Amino acid sequence: MIRIVEVGPRDGLQSESVSVPTAVKVAYVDALSAARLPEIEVSAFVSPRWIPQLADAEEVFRQIRRDPGVVYSALVPNERGLERAMAAHVGKVAVFTAASDTFNRKNINASIDESILRFRPVVTSARAAGLPVRGYVSTAFWCPYEGRIRPAQVVRVCRQLLDVGVEELSIGDTIGKASPEEVRELLDALPAEVARDRVALHFHDTYHRAVPNALTARTMGISTFDASAGGIGGCPYAPGATGNVATEALIDAFRSAGADVAGDLAALAAARRIIAPALGRTAD
Repeated sequence: MIRIVEVGPRDGLQSESVSVPTAVKVAYVDALSAARLPEIEVSAFVSPRWIPQLADAEEVFRQIRRDPGVVYSALVPNERGLERAMAAHVGKVAVFTAASDTFNRKNINASIDESILRFRPVVTSARAAGLPVRGYVSTAFWCPYEGRIRPAQVVRVCRQLLDVGVEELSIGDTIGKASPEEVRELLDALPAEVARDRVALHFHDTYHRAVPNALTARTMGISTFDASAGGIGGCPYAPGATGNVATEALIDAFRSAGADVAGDLAALAAARRIIAPALGRTAD
C-alpha cells in the first residue's frame, strides 16, 4: 500500500508570494480531507516574521473539519512552536534540517549539528506527549549552493535524527535535480537499521523526474511519498526550485504500475479549484 502525505497546505503555500485568506486555507484542507489521503500537513508553527504566509496556523487548525481517519500534522521549529502546535491539537509534528550546511544556514541560520541540537528538546517533549515526530532532511541529493550531496552525508544526518528520537524520515530532493540512479544510490547507502517503512521521499519536479524517481524508490521498498495537490509549492530558500510533485501525478503513476494507493482524484480536483484562484492560477 502506497501512502501519500499531502504537503500542499504547508510546503505548498509557504513559498507563495501571495497571502491566502484563512477561510480559503480551511476550505482547501477540508477538500483534501475528502480525498481520503492518510495525512495532511496543514501548516507550520513558525515565526510570522519568517513565513508570514502561515501566520494563521492556530486559526486554520481551529476551523478545519477533522476526519478521524486523517492525521493532521504541522512543522515546528522550536519549543515555542511545539507549545502552539499542542494547544492546536496537532496530530503529528515535524522538525527540519538539511544535508547541506550552507543550505541550512541560509534557511534557518544554523549548521546541521546546531539545528539538531536546537530541536532535540522538541522531539523529546513531543514524544513524551504521545505525538509522532517526522524529521525532514532537505537537499539530500543536490544543493543549490554545494552541488551534489554525497549519500554518506545524508546517512549521517539520518542517523542523528533517529538518535534524537525522530520516528519517520522525509528525505527531500529540494531542487528537483535527482535522477533515478541517484535515488537508487542513496537508498542503497541507507544502513539496515533505517527500516524502509520509516523513510518517506519528498520529490520536486523541476526537471520532470519526480514520478520516475518515486517509481524507482517503490521498487526499493519505499512506500511513503510526499506530494502536493496540483504540484504547488517550491522552496523559498532554494533558487530555481519549482513545485512539489503533484499528488494526482503520483497516484496515477502508482495505480498504473499496479500499486494500491488511497486518494480520490475528483476530490483532489475540487481542492485545486479552491486554492488555484487564491494563487492567481487556473485549476487545470
